[in-house]
Amino acid sequence: MSTNGFSTTTLHSDRRLGTECGAVHKPIHPSAQYAFEKAEDLIAVFQGRPGFSYARQGTPTTAALEAQITQMENGLNTVTFATGMAALAAVFLTLLRKGDHVISSQYIFGNTNSLLGTLQNFGVEVTLVDATDVTAVQAARRPETRMVFVESLANPGTHVADLKGIGDWCAAEGLLYVLDNTLTTPWLCTGKSVGASLVVNSLSKHIGGHANALGGAVTDTGLFDWSSYPNIAEPYRSGNSAGWGLTQIKKKGLRDMGATLSSDAAHRIAAGAETLPLRMGKACANALALAQALAAHPRVARVTYPGLPDHPQHARATSLFKGRYGALLAVQLHDSVDLLAFLNRLRVVVLATHLGDNRSLVLPVAHTIYYEMGPALRKQMGIADNQLRLSVGIEDIDDLIDDFNQALA
Repeated sequence: MSTNGFSTTTLHSDRRLGTECGAVHKPIHPSAQYAFEKAEDLIAVFQGRPGFSYARQGTPTTAALEAQITQMENGLNTVTFATGMAALAAVFLTLLRKGDHVISSQYIFGNTNSLLGTLQNFGVEVTLVDATDVTAVQAARRPETRMVFVESLANPGTHVADLKGIGDWCAAEGLLYVLDNTLTTPWLCTGKSVGASLVVNSLSKHIGGHANALGGAVTDTGLFDWSSYPNIAEPYRSGNSAGWGLTQIKKKGLRDMGATLSSDAAHRIAAGAETLPLRMGKACANALALAQALAAHPRVARVTYPGLPDHPQHARATSLFKGRYGALLAVQLHDSVDLLAFLNRLRVVVLATHLGDNRSLVLPVAHTIYYEMGPALRKQMGIADNQLRLSVGIEDIDDLIDDFNQALA
């Protein structure tokens, strides 16, 4: 592992790990299959030796990105997927069985909530709790509990789970602790630093940063003892047990399910990742300034952002995220504001569903990503009908504030 800082290590990752012809970026390898001089070598790769046989299970280009993400998360190893949701699905569907129980934060991304519903259709029990309080997680423990799942920063409510407290408890209980680190990124907080076993990142968001490629990743932090996990299939119980979990995720999630990241997308994401600290630093600063401006606006009922002192987990976020608070805001407009008319008046902020882009994006959450949940569950999650999700980009901050002011006027 490099002793250099985050930016230096990320920038020089490909070159230091070795590239063809001295290239500073790993080239794009579009080949679907890989040939061998000897039958013994082909067989060895199929039986677990590192190498490439068929692109569904990875290419040299995706492997280079995986090494880059592993370095970011200070982890043991990484497997990449076609999307962040594919990465999550691979974790749940390959490591859980009928009769298992999952404890999950109730403040999670709508699509992830839907995925947990799918798990229940397959006989996996799910309990949703307020993960900002570790005692609520502990109270949900059952004999059949296998996994605890939380997000580092909730979308769109910006709740900050008791990440370290949950990590310490899972370690003591021998439970698999899965952290979705997408909205903070490993630049603000690594999964390993809070005791997570597996870390999921949607590479489509801040890490890629340019909204030009989809991708996801699962990183093993090396903290979990896979030799004690009962759901590892016999074919993957060989060699060093530290690699058993990720091997099963890769074999089942890529080989069997085919949720494979393309080499072209991997190349775009890897190049975008090089500027993550610069982009994330600017976005976090913009988000704090915009949150402060909107909180003072008479036509805004509420702004929820961990960087504001009145946020319930402000002190926790300050400690966990190095004094930066991410780029996500939840903004609730005053009842007197016509929500759709306001959105249609915005000129700089883009009306679109995405997060972690260089451009600022806004979405009315109750009408879109949380529409399927219905009003009862939205109320439980604290999502009002006039609530906005705002993903702040790297524009000039005065332009962002002026745009909101004119649209609210």
